[in-house]
Amino acid sequence: MLKSRLFFSIILLLTLIIGLLSRRLPYVPIFVGDILWATAVYLFLRLVFINKPIKTITLYSLIFCFGIEFSQLYKAPWIDGLRQTLFGRLVLGNTFLWGDLLCYVVGIGLAVGVEGVVNAFRKN
Repeated sequence: MLKSRLFFSIILLLTLIIGLLSRRLPYVPIFVGDILWATAVYLFLRLVFINKPIKTITLYSLIFCFGIEFSQLYKAPWIDGLRQTLFGRLVLGNTFLWGDLLCYVVGIGLAVGVEGVVNAFRKN
């Protein structure tokens, strides 16, 4: 099993950079950023909980991403104000979209798949 904090740190940093760039390039569909955001959540949790099984990190990632998305249905001045900051826009978002849930599944699935391929390659 791949358990390198350095590996996950580098991949997380690259994912964050590509994700932020995807929001700046007009020809990149907006959903790509959502996919990369969920991938980054998985990588971050994998980095923090390096010894947990992949299934556990996958579940934690889905719960976190879905929780953030459903929290966008909650409207109150304090959280809407927070959503107007850079941190709020990047982490909390501001508009609930059912399609984002699919993007999160794809992004986390992508991260799990890549980790599985890397683990299989390292065994050989």
